[in-house]
Amino acid sequence: MSDELVEQLQGRIDELEMRQAFQEDTLTELNAILARQDAEILKLIAQVRSLSDKHLDLQYRIDQGGEVSNDRPPHY
Repeated sequence: MSDELVEQLQGRIDELEMRQAFQEDTLTELNAILARQDAEILKLIAQVRSLSDKHLDLQYRIDQGGEVSNDRPPHY
């Protein structure tokens, strides 16, 4: 092989290695973002369930003729 061809091939290899390193960094960053979003989604699901349970409890109390108070508890 000629020196020129070797240099061209080495340049292409270097370019591919840089692209691969950049893609690895991008995948690592995306994985971290995805993990944070998953944790946030799980937290939001728990909050929605809690609110749904409170709504059902209030609806049950209203249906049973109970009084629903909007007053804050004394510790607020």
